[in-house]
Amino acid sequence: MFGNMLENVRKKRPLIHNITNYVTVNDCANIVLACGGSPIMADDEKEAAEITALCAGLNINIGTLNSRTVKAMLIAGKRANELDRPTVLDPVGAGASKLRTETALRLIEEVRFTVIRGNVSEIKTLALGGGSTKGVDADVADGITEENLDHMVGFVKAFAKKTGAVIAVTGKIDVVADSQKAYCIRNGHPMMSAVTGTGCQLSAMTAAFISANPEHPLTAAAAAVSAMGYAGETAYGRLTETDGNASYRNYIIDAVCNLTPQMLERGAKYEVR
Repeated sequence: MFGNMLENVRKKRPLIHNITNYVTVNDCANIVLACGGSPIMADDEKEAAEITALCAGLNINIGTLNSRTVKAMLIAGKRANELDRPTVLDPVGAGASKLRTETALRLIEEVRFTVIRGNVSEIKTLALGGGSTKGVDADVADGITEENLDHMVGFVKAFAKKTGAVIAVTGKIDVVADSQKAYCIRNGHPMMSAVTGTGCQLSAMTAAFISANPEHPLTAAAAAVSAMGYAGETAYGRLTETDGNASYRNYIIDAVCNLTPQMLERGAKYEVR
């Protein structure tokens, strides 16, 4: 099932419009290429609608937010909705500042997103209309654990019902859900948190997966999350004693590039609730 989602990305090679942050823009472009898609980065409001119309999907990431790009995000999002193109929102750092929180909430109000992907703190901020995060990392008190997993699944399903989007919450355990069904995914490695931008890369890759599988947004999003986690596991296995987080970042991209549908089917670790 997850393998079919990846196979469709490889076959269709969807062009993905990314309005993303400049800390990870290169890595986002490379991860889209690695999974089989094609990236384009354009964040000027004068071309946002035009570029969006050329693309199969849209990824909006608020990681390095500024007033200029907010306008482009809204224009691109509304154009994607007009054309019924799949859209992803990554509300990086929502809760860390008034601008980030208000922008993320405004985007959700004015744009219909196919997938909203973030860590627990960010998703809680959006669901509750406010909150606080430690930079772009989830607060330790907000982690998804085996003990609170059932509660978090219910919370994520409720937010999915409210927004009409698939909600992907990533952490030690990932929860990807619509209002009826949740995938609880246990792929990944703790070292992924030592690399800036693995979440940003995942959002860009998720846009490629849902654009290649528009009739199956939940399964496609879950497949992307599992694929990224599996790549993190594979990359860790390549590390030598002289490798650090920079090598690990590159190995993750390599692992996505070399991932086959069969490997993803075998390596995906998930349950449905």
